[in-house]
Amino acid sequence: MARSLEARLGELVAEAWPAPSTQDIGGWLLRHADGVTKRANSVLPLGDPGDVDRAVERAEGRYAALGLPTVFSVDAHARPEGLDGFLEGRGYELVDPTVAMMTDLAGPRERDGVEITGAPSEEWLDLWWSVDGGYDHRPPVAEKILTGVPAGYASLDGVAVGRGVPQGEWLGVYAMAVAPEARRRGLGRRVLRSLLGWGREQGCERAYLVVVERNAPARAMYEAEGFVRAGGYHYRVKNVTAR
Repeated sequence: MARSLEARLGELVAEAWPAPSTQDIGGWLLRHADGVTKRANSVLPLGDPGDVDRAVERAEGRYAALGLPTVFSVDAHARPEGLDGFLEGRGYELVDPTVAMMTDLAGPRERDGVEITGAPSEEWLDLWWSVDGGYDHRPPVAEKILTGVPAGYASLDGVAVGRGVPQGEWLGVYAMAVAPEARRRGLGRRVLRSLLGWGREQGCERAYLVVVERNAPARAMYEAEGFVRAGGYHYRVKNVTAR
């Protein structure tokens, strides 16, 4: 199962966190979302474009025209093989190593005071952005990314939120955020458990999430809830001012 997630990770993440604009150049997906998150503003190299030099130049030209740095999302299945080293040789810096984790979904779970709705409220969006956003003003494209596919939006007492995306057998867990003043009270854990139960109700058999490697507290919580490491990715960034 872990290998299955690793093989599909790039595809699943791209589906669950959809960029409003995507251009396909020979199997490389050039994603654009006005600079909001690297995940939605990066090249996802799912296929072999042939002439790698030319493909990289096309990508760089595309993002330069948009006023954005060129970013690649690279995992073990990036194509062509050796792309990571090629990008390093062109001066791309490795940024934000990210761990993918997964768990099986079994049995019902109590909601434990957590509300799950089919659309995010303004309060939900504001809390998520206040924790995960890179600047004060929340741009409209942030909501467009979050609501680009059907999902469940969990909220607990207005201070903890999370997002679950049913993707066939998989439930993607995203946008987990707890207000700073409400941390260390187990609220994030309650949101996570409720989302996992909700995912089971949607017919999902297992769940996955991605978390930056440096976030040790979050990884420890996920491990305590039964998640195990099952792959990962990192970014290669030409201009490290990217968020």
